Amino acid sequence: MVTLRALVLDDAAALTCVYSGASIRHTTGKPLTLDQAREKVRTALARAAANPRLQWSWGILNEEELIGLIALRRRSPSMGTISYILREDTWGNGYATQAAEYVVQFAFTTAGLDRLQAMHHPGNPASGRVLLKTGFTRVGTADRDTDDGTVPYELYALDHLN
Repeated sequence: MVTLRALVLDDAAALTCVYSGASIRHTTGKPLTLDQAREKVRTALARAAANPRLQWSWGILNEEELIGLIALRRRSPSMGTISYILREDTWGNGYATQAAEYVVQFAFTTAGLDRLQAMHHPGNPASGRVLLKTGFTRVGTADRDTDDGTVPYELYALDHLN
């Protein structure tokens, strides 16, 4: 069972472990330095203080250990996106699915969103399985420019049922 909590500055070292190895293969491909992790936390804290609030970031914890990060971004008054990353040695335990379920509930209640979207790199089908288990439906692809050229990311959506 995982829990979510707001990030704190002391999370920077743990974030360098999350943003490393196979976990970053389909993101930047570059490990996060300690200074970059500190900046990531500072940015999350600043966004948490913004009004109106457009982004929420939570640490994903398993038994009090930070093993990942999940974020919700408001893209319009009624639509948001979620993204997540887990430390490689924690994959396959359902942690991302649990965290995504919490964020979906938060998005449709506290944040007042009506629709969520998410996408993943085509080389990361496990992320697609997380989204399907969380209730998302695959709706197509969205081209993203990467260092390797344009890549058709898998696109998913979930509508709030009133």
